[in-house]
Amino acid sequence: MVAEVVERYLKREGYAVSVAADGEAALRAADAFEPDLVVLDVMLPVIDGMEVCRRLRERSSLPVIMLTARAEETDKLLGLGIGADDYVTKPFSPRELVARVAAVLRRAEHRPDGDVIRAGELRINARARTVEDGRGPLDVTAREFDLLLHLARHPGQVFTRDQLMSSVWDYAYTGDTSTVTVHMRRLRAKVERDPSRPRHLKTVWGVGYKFEP
Repeated sequence: MVAEVVERYLKREGYAVSVAADGEAALRAADAFEPDLVVLDVMLPVIDGMEVCRRLRERSSLPVIMLTARAEETDKLLGLGIGADDYVTKPFSPRELVARVAAVLRRAEHRPDGDVIRAGELRINARARTVEDGRGPLDVTAREFDLLLHLARHPGQVFTRDQLMSSVWDYAYTGDTSTVTVHMRRLRAKVERDPSRPRHLKTVWGVGYKFEP
């Protein structure tokens, strides 16, 4: 079994490992053990890995490495904006996976907390769904908050408008994405001190948007 091989190699490197046999068990284990990282196979019974990753992302910025069966599947996951930190295609070298785990954990040390994300004077409280800065509370709509939180939970990662439509609006949609542009403009007007020269909500020309902490 893939899980047994992964467990053996991770334990050999000194990691404490808990294995879950299906998606429901994985979500329960994540709540019970509060792991530093999750290695998640897409092909899980009961609840598949993509849905498990979505639910984990709703709760926190817990690092996730996805195991996929094909390179095309990785492309699909990226297109859906699932939000995993890394993707490893099977068959894979267990040593490579261990190296990926170490790299993702190093990056996670500098990542925002799951409930309160701090970026300069900006404070985003995921649980209370509030945003504030040195001026005090900022009046953002529910969708604007969802967009800001999604970007802030993946600092430095560039998302296309299609990916944001899928992840934030939950639309599997590749048509008119102007609503993303409109929401970003309104969000900048509220969050940025100078919307014409945004500090956090950056445009990557020809691609999409990213959050700079």
